[in-house]
Amino acid sequence: MGSPQLHVGIVASPGKGHLIPVLVLGNRLAVFHNIKATIIIITSKNSPPDTQLLKTFNVPRKLIDVVQIPPVDISNLIDTDAKVVTQICVMVRQALPEIRIAISTIKPDALIVDLLSTEVMTLVSREFNMPKYVFVPTNAWFTALAIYSAKVLDKEIEGQYVDHGNILMIPGCKPVRPDDVVDAMLDRNDEQYNEHVRLGIEYTLSDGILINTWEEAECDTLKGLTENERLKSVVKVQIYPIGPLRRNVEDKNMENWILKWLDKQPSESVLYVSFGSGGTLSSKQMIELAWGLKLSQQRFVWVVRPPCDGGADGSFFNSGQNPEQTAVDKSEKEEDNVKSSCSLCPAQHLPCDGTLDYLPEGFLTRTRDKGLVVQTWAQQVEILSHSAVGGFLTHYLPEGFLTRTRDKGFLSHCGWNSTIESLTNGIPMIAWQLYAEQRLNATMLTKELRVAVRPEFLPTKKVVGREEIEKMVRTIMQYPEGKGIRNKAKQLLISAENALRKGGSSYNSMCKVLKDIENKLVS
Repeated sequence: MGSPQLHVGIVASPGKGHLIPVLVLGNRLAVFHNIKATIIIITSKNSPPDTQLLKTFNVPRKLIDVVQIPPVDISNLIDTDAKVVTQICVMVRQALPEIRIAISTIKPDALIVDLLSTEVMTLVSREFNMPKYVFVPTNAWFTALAIYSAKVLDKEIEGQYVDHGNILMIPGCKPVRPDDVVDAMLDRNDEQYNEHVRLGIEYTLSDGILINTWEEAECDTLKGLTENERLKSVVKVQIYPIGPLRRNVEDKNMENWILKWLDKQPSESVLYVSFGSGGTLSSKQMIELAWGLKLSQQRFVWVVRPPCDGGADGSFFNSGQNPEQTAVDKSEKEEDNVKSSCSLCPAQHLPCDGTLDYLPEGFLTRTRDKGLVVQTWAQQVEILSHSAVGGFLTHYLPEGFLTRTRDKGFLSHCGWNSTIESLTNGIPMIAWQLYAEQRLNATMLTKELRVAVRPEFLPTKKVVGREEIEKMVRTIMQYPEGKGIRNKAKQLLISAENALRKGGSSYNSMCKVLKDIENKLVS
C-alpha cells in the first residue's frame, strides 16, 4: 500500500522477547507494504542481539536495515536487585545520545518505538519533526490497563493494588483482578512502578498505538478503547490493531540427532516443553514438572535451564547465549552420542556423563522410552515442524506448521509471543504464567477466549504439584475434555488468517497507519 520511498524507523528495547516482534513488524512492513524499515536495536551487555536470529528473517535487503546501539553501563545507576523493567528503562535512557545519532543518520520519515522505549519519543518531539507511534507487541487488554492505571487508577486508589479488595474497573473493558496485574503494578514502592506510570502516560503522547492483536480476538476491549467516551478521553490517540504478527521461517533440511529421535516417534505424540526466552523455574517446581511429565506417560522434548530460585524471569537477559544445542536422550545409543559431543556442553549445566543434577534422581532412566531432555536451547522451528510433535511450548512457529503437525496442545508460560504462535496455529494451551503481563494473558486465554487450561494456583505463588501437571498434560494430549478448547482455538486460527490477508481488518489497520504517516508528512 505505501510508497516504496516511505522509510520507517523501529526501536527495539533490550531483550530477545522484545527484538523478535519488532523484527516481525519490520518484516511485515517491508514484505506486505513495500516500506523501507530500519530496525534500531538497543543492546545490553548481557544479551547481545542474536545474529542467527537476524539472519533467519528472509526479507528484501534493500528494504530492511539494522542498526545496533552499543550496550551502556548502568551498574552505577541502579540497585543490584533492580527489576527487569527498571533495568530496561534505564538502558534506554542512557542510550538516548547514540539513538539520536542513529536517527540523524538514517533520517526516517516516521518512528515507531516499542512499549519500553517510549522515552525516545521525547527526543523525537524535541529534535526531529516526524510522526511517532508506539508498538505494543502484546494485547489490547494490557494496553488499556497500562494507560488507565497510569493516568487514572494511580490517583484514585491508595495502597497496593494487590491488597485492593475490589476488581480494577476499566471503562468499556473487562475488569482486572488485583492478582492479575502486571509485575510492575505489584509493588507501588518499587522503582519499576514509577517507570510503569511514565510509560503508560507516554503511550498517549504518540500519534497512535499499534497493538499486536486483532479485532476478532479482542472485540470488546478494542471497542472500549475506540468507542467508550470515558476511556477515549484518557487514551486520546488512535488505536491500530495490526496483529497477530508472528515469525515465519522457511523449513531447513537440517540433520541433527534430536530430529532423528523424533523420526522414531508416532505422529502427534510428543509434547514440546520450553519456558520461552527468559523464563525459569524454581528447584522444587522443576522436580514437580519432571514427575508430572513422567506420570502423564506422554512423550516429550523438554528444553531445560538450571533452576532459579530468585525469580521467574531469571534468564531474561541471558537467553540465546548458547547457540549450540546439547541434549540427553534416554536410549543407550543416544547417550553415547552425547558423551562423544561433550565439547558442545556448557560444563556448568550438563556434565559429560549425560546427567542433569537438578532433575530428580533417576529421571532420565525412568523416562528413557518417552522423553528427550535438551539443555538450555534448541532449534525450535525444526523441532516443531516435525510430525511427531503433538503439543508444545515455544515462541516461534514456521508458516504452515499446523497443516504439517496437527498439534494437540501447548504448555505455555503465556508470553504474548508464544500465545500468538499458538493461537495463529489453532492450538490450545496449558497456561503456565510466570512474569510480566503473563497472568493477565492467562486469564484472557482461559476465561474469555477459552482456549487454555491453567493450574488452580499461580505457579509463582505455589508450586504446582505433579498430579495436577499430569492431569493438565493428559487433558490437552489425551482426554476428551481437550476437544472443546481445541475447537475454539481452530476458530481463532481462521479469524487470524482472515485479519492478516489483504483486505482483512488488521491489514487495513496497518494501511491506515501508513496513510496517517503520509498525511502528516505533507501537512
